[in-house]
Order: sequence, then C-alpha cells, then structure tokens
Amino acid sequence: MMDERARPGWFTTLVSRRAVLATGTAGLVAPAAMTLGAAGSHDSASARAGTVRKVTVYAEALPGNLYGYGLEPGRATIPGPVLEIYEGDTLEITLVNNTDRRMSIHPHGVDYSVESDGSPLNASFNNPGETRTYIWRSREMFLASGRRWMPGSAGYWHYHDHAMGTDHGTLGIARGLYGALVVRRRGDILPDKQFTVVFNEMSINNQVAPNTPMFEANLGQRVEWIAIGHGNQFHTFHLHAHRWADNRTGMLEGPTDPSQVVDNKDLNPGSSFGFQVLAGEGVGPGAWMYHCHVQNHSETGMSGIFLVRTADGGMPPGAQEAIDRFHGHAHGTAAAQAPEPAPSPADGQAQHQHSSSR
Repeated sequence: MMDERARPGWFTTLVSRRAVLATGTAGLVAPAAMTLGAAGSHDSASARAGTVRKVTVYAEALPGNLYGYGLEPGRATIPGPVLEIYEGDTLEITLVNNTDRRMSIHPHGVDYSVESDGSPLNASFNNPGETRTYIWRSREMFLASGRRWMPGSAGYWHYHDHAMGTDHGTLGIARGLYGALVVRRRGDILPDKQFTVVFNEMSINNQVAPNTPMFEANLGQRVEWIAIGHGNQFHTFHLHAHRWADNRTGMLEGPTDPSQVVDNKDLNPGSSFGFQVLAGEGVGPGAWMYHCHVQNHSETGMSGIFLVRTADGGMPPGAQEAIDRFHGHAHGTAAAQAPEPAPSPADGQAQHQHSSSR
C-alpha cells in the first residue's frame, strides 16, 4: 500500500488553503481573519509596505525515491503546500533540508536577492541537513516614468528545487520538489477549495492514471485551480464542462472585459496559471475529467477526475459508475499504441452507402 505521505495533495488537503498564509511570526492564520483593506495607491514608484510573513518548510524523502516539501516534519507532499501572500508582503522561508542530498527552493514571479535565488550559480542552496533562510519580496503595480505602469507581483506562480542532482536541479523537480506560489491583490475573491495540478513529464503530480488525484467539491463551491508545468514535454490543460477567462484570475471584470474565455490552455515546462470556477455551474454535479489534451499524453495516464458532488455533499447519480469506469480504462503505452478496431459490417455498409451517394 502506498505510504499516505506520497499521495498527491495529502496533508495539503488537510491544511486549509486559508492556513498557508503565514503570519509575521511562526504561526499560521486564515486570510478571512485578516484585514484585507483596499487596493494600495499606485501613484508612486515605491511599493506598498506589507507584512513580513514567516514560514518553515521541510524537505524530506518520500517512498518510491521521491521527495517533497511540507509545513511540518513528516508531512511532506507532492506537490508541496501552496504558499500565499498579498502584494507588498515579504515571505521569509526557513528551509530545513531533512534529506541526504543538496537541494534548495527557487520562486517564480517575485523579487529576491542572489542569496535567495535558490540556485548553485549563486551558491544559494541547502547542503544535506542544513537550514537556510530565503527571502521573497512582492510589490504592487506602480506608475513609472512616461506614464507607464510597472506590473506588480500578483499571479499564480510556483516554486521548486534548483540544486538536487545537477546544478540546475533537474533531479529535484523530477522527483517531486515543487509547489504553488500565489500572490494576491488585496480584495481578490478567496476560493472555497484549491487544487494544484502539476504536469511533470508524463505525469500529474508525479502520478499516472488511474492513480492521479481525484479532486472534489460540492455543487456551487468556488474552486481555484493552479496549473504548473515541469519537465521536458509540452502539454495542454483541459477541464471538462467548465471554462474560465484567460487573464490573471480566470474571472471577467465586467461585460466589456475582452479576455478570451477558454477551457483548454497550454501548460509547458516552467509555465503556470490559475483560475476560479463555480463547481458544476451550468452543468450540474458529476464526475468530470481534467487531462492533457495531447491525445497520446492523455492515453498514457495524464488524466484525472474532478468530482462535483451535490450541494449537500452527496454522490451524484452515475458518478460512482463513471469513477469505476475510469479506474477500469486502459492507461499506458499499450492504450496509446492500440490499433484501430476493424470496421464492423454495419460500418462497412454505411461507408459503402456514403460512397454510393456521391
């Protein structure tokens, strides 16, 4: 039986997404209990002063020659916990390396010094057993010279190892050392549920179907998806029966918002995006697929289930049967390379009739 810690999202699902916004001390607090305030002023080149938020992250070995990040000793997961801050905040990460390998933590989308780069290029990493502090800063957008606006840090980003195995951290990423980093604007809508999906080579969260994570929400709950790409393969992320605006949040800001509405988006190595949907909105509860839309990737195991339960948390009619079919489907190289079935006599007759009618 698989060790619980190796299950994608285990413990991350136990720790509410609202608990991963670290406070200015070592404790944790829910954003709902925080004063969000209005958006900061954008009339100066200086970033809005924020809070220094401190969090300790533990890097640990997992079963199956995998590795993960966690917020407590013995609680590492793949992917690691979602780290969240608001624009203007500073995140101070104390990384404890409880592995026997060199490793680090490197962010996308935020500001940092060379000492907090997380790369061997800048001698920024943890040796085996070493504890090191990394400081990541964020800022709000601001008005620069020439009446131009400089972008802030808000977005769906990610973090990962950059030092294990090679000087580029190839082994750490391959073995599961990655997670989501969210920088919000004050006033952003917070979700009820939050899911992280990482396409890493030909796996989802280092698992392949039918063992990929099944994400669950109740009808009408606001669900936030964070999609991250790693490895060497090019992918697309598709979510059945749900769609989102291709912008920072996935939501339209008004009836004239020109953002394209999509249900499929490229998810390539090093890229990331996020969006929010209302579970089952317009379509109802059920077992809905999410998968890479490169067909041979989906066939070889890059697919999973988004289970939308009824509003009271019940199993919708037909959903369990759909889940059972998913677990019974052929996944793997043989499925992708299976020859096309021979046409049935009825198919041949239909083809003959179609040809005759030309």
